[in-house]
Amino acid sequence: MSILFNDFASWEQHCKATGEPLYQPVLAYEIEQKGRTEEEIWAGLQRAYDVMRDAVKTGLTQDMTSRSGMVNNGAKKVAAAPVTVLSKEFQQLISRALGAKEVNSCMGRVVAAPTAGASGILPGILTTIQELHGLDDRKIHEGLLVAAGIALIIETNASLAGAVGGCQAETGSAAAMGAGAIVYCLGGTVEQAFAAVAITIQCMLGLICDPVAGLVEVPCIVRNASAAAIAFSSAQIAIAGVNPVIPVDQCVMALGEVGQSMETKYKETALGGLANTPKGREIENMVLVQDVEILPDEDTV
Repeated sequence: MSILFNDFASWEQHCKATGEPLYQPVLAYEIEQKGRTEEEIWAGLQRAYDVMRDAVKTGLTQDMTSRSGMVNNGAKKVAAAPVTVLSKEFQQLISRALGAKEVNSCMGRVVAAPTAGASGILPGILTTIQELHGLDDRKIHEGLLVAAGIALIIETNASLAGAVGGCQAETGSAAAMGAGAIVYCLGGTVEQAFAAVAITIQCMLGLICDPVAGLVEVPCIVRNASAAAIAFSSAQIAIAGVNPVIPVDQCVMALGEVGQSMETKYKETALGGLANTPKGREIENMVLVQDVEILPDEDTV
């Protein structure tokens, strides 16, 4: 599938030359590639955002306990914690990102944005920024298109998959998508939106993918929360006009280079990192025993 732009520089140049808002070229791409009308694209974005909001709500109101026991209603615990480290809004951001990701780990319905393993990040970011700034759904849908365009370029020049580039490629990309969307939704310039993407990648660069017992639970869920926080931090830095120094396309290049050089055991294989700790192996053995189906001996049948 051909894409509209291969890099952020071309996307920025196009918007400056045409005066189009950042989301418009992505909308045109969606219409061309999917063969749908503009109305159908907006309706699809509404459905996706509704699922994201439902995942946040489910994670904060229903029982989120996984079969492994590693997921045990963490989002609700954070939301109800009497001590707020920074602010109530920060606490809400973290609990929402946790909640949506816990829904995924408990086999609920989520939007892979860009992957199921990172499915708590955009929901946590978008629902929080909408509430904080009183944004309407249409603006959030535009932000989703901006996020999708960011993902397309990262996928073209690096990767979105933990199995290819480590967690930096998965939660890192989702955080970059969210940071760019925040800046767009709050009226930032194209340059500031892409600076937020660059800063986010700089913060997430090198993060390995080391799921305990091969399950997308630990440390994946808490990384969704941390990634959402980094997206907010990066957006604040960028919208204040801070220069990321390294251009966004070169940050993406670095993301791809680090992913290629990362050892296989750190790329979603559960062979290294936290998955290879004594506790990680203990949990893995417990999960494997739970999943074994005891079959009758052939000689006794």
